[in-house]
Amino acid sequence: MRWWRGLDNTPVDWRGGVVTIGFFDGVHVGHRKIIGLAVERARALGVPSLVLTFDPHPAEVVRPGSHPALLTTLEFKAELLGAIGVDALCVQPFTLEFSEFTADEFAAKILAETLRARVVVVGRNFTYGHRAAGRVDTLVHAGAELGFEVEGMSLLSDDEPRGEVVVSSTHIRAQVAEGDVAGAAHGLGRLHRVEGVVVHGDARGRTIGYPTANLRVTPWAAIPADGVYAGFACWQGRRQPAAISIGTNPTFAGRERRVEAFLLDFDGDLYGEYMAFEFVARLRPTLRFDSVEELVRQMALDVEATRTATTST
Repeated sequence: MRWWRGLDNTPVDWRGGVVTIGFFDGVHVGHRKIIGLAVERARALGVPSLVLTFDPHPAEVVRPGSHPALLTTLEFKAELLGAIGVDALCVQPFTLEFSEFTADEFAAKILAETLRARVVVVGRNFTYGHRAAGRVDTLVHAGAELGFEVEGMSLLSDDEPRGEVVVSSTHIRAQVAEGDVAGAAHGLGRLHRVEGVVVHGDARGRTIGYPTANLRVTPWAAIPADGVYAGFACWQGRRQPAAISIGTNPTFAGRERRVEAFLLDFDGDLYGEYMAFEFVARLRPTLRFDSVEELVRQMALDVEATRTATTST
């Protein structure tokens, strides 16, 4: 998949295709339904499929300080889109000036003039233009005048004990924040992950037999609630089972919230590596132990629970 920044940089060869638009944080199962249809339509028409997304999150520009936690980095989002079969990704810088495009200007200047869209595929809740004035029905009318077809798709829902819940990035973020990584994985269609560079910590884990990789996570990352999780550490094509700890390390009176992992059956130097932690299940909350010996005994149990949880994943 080819991708670039800025609508004005869109190559001529990638115009005139099937376009789908959205921030698509997480590229969850609902997103994949919409994007998958766009890919199918493009292949049937013999034209490119193109995703138009934005950076940073529009909320941060429209309401500074309200940037939501992110389920995916831009690079991982691109990787997931490519796996669906998308041909091209245009990342438009979301600026205050861009946010002031009216719905009519968005349809005419961006979809018709710049991208020369033949078909636009969006979710039924799609909005566009200044103050989100444009909706699917207005886009259908605009498309009829400007020469492109519009398909609005219904959203996927989950049946939960408390009722039907639409699969959405907002709902998944809430699950992650609560530590419900299994629920988040259901909506994402994959394990939730955080990414970053392995940096030096206190090196205390090595002295008690459980050295950890301390991750400096990417900005705005959706980090699960404090606790210990079974999961995986992924880097350079490797995927190693890992017991992941999130919290302030209260046994040692820590104050800094950290994301660190003990990699099972691994011995090596990971400092400086770019790594992703994937979360399978929450094992327990963060606890304060009265002694290092108690902590070590619990960590041994955490490791065995991690081994069990990751064996079939």
